[in-house]
Amino acid sequence: MRSITKTLLATGLAAVSLVAVPAPALADDPIVRSEDAAKAAYEADRATILAMAGDYKVTFNMQESTAWMEGYEPLDPKTSGGYESVRVIEDTDERIVLQHLLVVGPEDNPYVVKHWRQDWEYEPDQILTYEGEDRWVLKDVPEAMRAGRWSQTVYQVDDSPRYAGWGEWQMSNGVKRWRSNWTARPLARRDAVRDPIYDRYRGINRHQITPTGWIHWQDNTKMMPAKDGSGELVPVVQEYVLNTYERFDGYNIAAAEEYWAKTSEYWAAIRAKWDEVASRNGGIEIAQEANYGTDIAAELLKMADAIKDGETDQSEATTKALAMIEEGTSQAMAGG
Repeated sequence: MRSITKTLLATGLAAVSLVAVPAPALADDPIVRSEDAAKAAYEADRATILAMAGDYKVTFNMQESTAWMEGYEPLDPKTSGGYESVRVIEDTDERIVLQHLLVVGPEDNPYVVKHWRQDWEYEPDQILTYEGEDRWVLKDVPEAMRAGRWSQTVYQVDDSPRYAGWGEWQMSNGVKRWRSNWTARPLARRDAVRDPIYDRYRGINRHQITPTGWIHWQDNTKMMPAKDGSGELVPVVQEYVLNTYERFDGYNIAAAEEYWAKTSEYWAAIRAKWDEVASRNGGIEIAQEANYGTDIAAELLKMADAIKDGETDQSEATTKALAMIEEGTSQAMAGG
């Protein structure tokens, strides 16, 4: 583990208080702790992130609220749900990776969807940020915002990037929570399939632990490029999303376990390939489509199903998948 004493370097960046009793630190203030306090906070943060693993009944609540653009009518609220198994697939002290597996369909014949993935990294130097127009760029985290904080990078169903942010795990009003900085992301399927006027979200994410699980709370502003061609982004409507994870084992968890046991090596190779592309190019650019994310995602998922069902050779499928990622990212960067 990197020395926890680097947290102390932020001391010189602390704002000078003008009152006798210091006010609580703002969410974006540098974090200043003693070495012992920093170590204790780090261990508590790790335990909190790891606690998000498990088996859940999930409810997704989405609601457009305030229109920021004249003439725009907010959509009706939408609620959906399902069952999700969240597994720790990597834990190397300062990096924790959680894979979500969505289980749908009848109990006796379920279908497993490799769902989103969340990577947590302690005191990150860079994060992979969405820039719009199918591009993600590796950007430095402000140095003053690194000490004591964790980044969360979220990936799509094919392990291509979706969004990333950084923030502090803290106790607020007796509730353990993590709150991100403002992050940009491409449209989710629920919006992309409608061909809306907006083309991205800018939002704040909160993850909060509950007595029976955890919640993911999003405060999203849906944005679009200004019509005058200036390149400025303008707000269209506000959206609030509350995803609730309640611990539950009354579904076919074995189906999720079987899927991951048979496909994990395939997906590990795919994760490594996306990382290679991002490192080589300073980011990732690849064409997107409404239903799956990238325009190669459907095929990558289909090959994983074939591996699970014993219908294709894993080595051959992996070779094909890596070639598709290489070709798809190269074409996008070339403007193809």
